[in-house]
Amino acid sequence: MNRIALVFIALFCALLLPAQNISVASFQMDITDLTANTAGTIVLDKNGEKCALIKVETTEQGFLFDAGSLGVMKVEQKAGEIWVYVPAGVKYITISHQQLGVLRKHYLGQTLQAARTYVLKLNVKKRADGPKTQKVIIDYTPSNAMVLVDSKPYKGNGHIETTLPVGSHNYIIAAEGYESIEGSFKLTESAPRTITEHLVAEIQTANNHPFPVQPVDQTSLAASPSAPAVKTITVNGVSFNMIRVDGGTFLMGATSEQQKPRKEEQPVHEVTLSHYYIGETEVTQELWQAVIGNNPSKFKGNILPVEQVSWSDCQEFIYKLSQQTGMKFSLPTEAQWEYAARGGSKSKGYQYSGSNNIDDVAWYSKSKGKTHDVKTKQPNELGIYDMSGNVWEWCQDCYGDYSAGSQTNPTGASSGSFRVDRGGSFNYTAECCRVAIRSGLTPDNRRIDTGLRLVLQ
Repeated sequence: MNRIALVFIALFCALLLPAQNISVASFQMDITDLTANTAGTIVLDKNGEKCALIKVETTEQGFLFDAGSLGVMKVEQKAGEIWVYVPAGVKYITISHQQLGVLRKHYLGQTLQAARTYVLKLNVKKRADGPKTQKVIIDYTPSNAMVLVDSKPYKGNGHIETTLPVGSHNYIIAAEGYESIEGSFKLTESAPRTITEHLVAEIQTANNHPFPVQPVDQTSLAASPSAPAVKTITVNGVSFNMIRVDGGTFLMGATSEQQKPRKEEQPVHEVTLSHYYIGETEVTQELWQAVIGNNPSKFKGNILPVEQVSWSDCQEFIYKLSQQTGMKFSLPTEAQWEYAARGGSKSKGYQYSGSNNIDDVAWYSKSKGKTHDVKTKQPNELGIYDMSGNVWEWCQDCYGDYSAGSQTNPTGASSGSFRVDRGGSFNYTAECCRVAIRSGLTPDNRRIDTGLRLVLQ
């Protein structure tokens, strides 16, 4: 059963209950609250525009929201609040609850504006009693996976519905050839719980992946004393440059020049890398087209960075490029990416890749909502472009916490459901374009602001 059907059923049930249990105490724009326009909390509508955010003040859980034809893009349960993201233009909202009833098509008193935050205070009259059990719905892929809830097996075909006691529960989803997932959830009396999990295929050796993942070989051609500073490669009529990065030791993470560091950038730790080559630019659409034969990007242009490519798509591209050129390409490790972004052995300790002035080197949230041609901003100390901004760039590593100890040629976490992406994009603020910023996505994620950069081994 899809989410739309679930919402419809919940709304139908709510219509049978008295509406006077829910009412709006107040609704107004909070001009001092920039949450809807802050990196990490920005949500886009179906047209790629920033949503408005309604912060619903209530400690009650289980509410559903309907904004009519414009739809609701995202709902997040917070402590004492529910964050509801809706497109600009919404005037009415329906609020429903299985036990409390429905407040249908409530007029908000104004037309909501993009990237603005609003506060809605609810009056809620709680019902005295409720069920002691609750429904849980588990959707998962692959459909032949084994599902255990509280150590009890459940059979399904990608979809399981069952009723369990209110309280905490554990689950495991596993399938041969995939990384298993373990998790927990808490059922409340107020609403059913839906869990969606997608197992990630194990990538252990080149032989069990449809497009073999190239191992990072630190004894590569870049280690030769005669290796050129710039290596130009041509494939199917399209040329691109790879920049030599001389190996060295650096401090990785939230170093002193990094303003507003996040906890995932800690602890700062010493990393030593061997020589390697890295792309002068992000992979362009003309290069992707030359190798793969198609262009998945939303923003079209030969020398725009390719986007809307998943980590797995990048493995296919790298495999075919390596086959066509006879060279060993890969995605950079997270350490290789950050070392190159910082300027390698020529680093001047900038906050962004090549400057402390973001506008010199990056296309970021002032970029009018689109990508830009590569090499139109200043390069960093190594002559590398756009490592801050334009598009996020996939790295080879699984996403994991940093360790404090010194490391040599690290390759990231040994396992995990997310892959690292780095550098920020046209769609994010300057803070997210710092050289130390980290993020992670599932390998099948295709976003309009995520591409890749190559490493040559």
